[in-house]
Amino acid sequence: MRVWWALLFVAVGLLFFSPKASPGTLQKADWIVVLGAAQYNGEPSAIFRNRLEAALHLYRQGYAPRIAVTGGRAPGDRYSEGGVGCSYLETRGVPPTALYCEQESRRTVENLTNIAPVVGKSQVIIVTDEPHLPRALILAEQLGLQATGFAVHGNFKESYRYRESLLALLARLGIR
Repeated sequence: MRVWWALLFVAVGLLFFSPKASPGTLQKADWIVVLGAAQYNGEPSAIFRNRLEAALHLYRQGYAPRIAVTGGRAPGDRYSEGGVGCSYLETRGVPPTALYCEQESRRTVENLTNIAPVVGKSQVIIVTDEPHLPRALILAEQLGLQATGFAVHGNFKESYRYRESLLALLARLGIR
């Protein structure tokens, strides 16, 4: 019973003391950073496509002049998530000079670690799924990134929401 109370206490603390991610609080930034998701034979998965479309919308609305897309290759893949994402955005009118394609990372912390030298102390908007965003913002804060977030909403499985809540809690505790 004590364990449940402890988990409840930590979860409430995480809820109130985690970075906030609300589209209504967005301000202009220097970069939009799209966190990678799966790609299949050179085409973004539905989840990745939704993230890319959200970033494209923010870019067209003038929230930032540059977009960084992150994500490497899964074993056996011919294409990286970052490369596929950049190609997707280029075909929709984003000039190559406005894109940075990070193609080595496989995990959220690697996405952000690898992009940190590129964006430096610039203000960034992290674009990812609503359940994933709190953890991404916690990690960004720990890495010294000046980040706000844009949550891509969708019909996500409860198991994904629970997993991300747990991983956000662990990230807040410094466990990556």
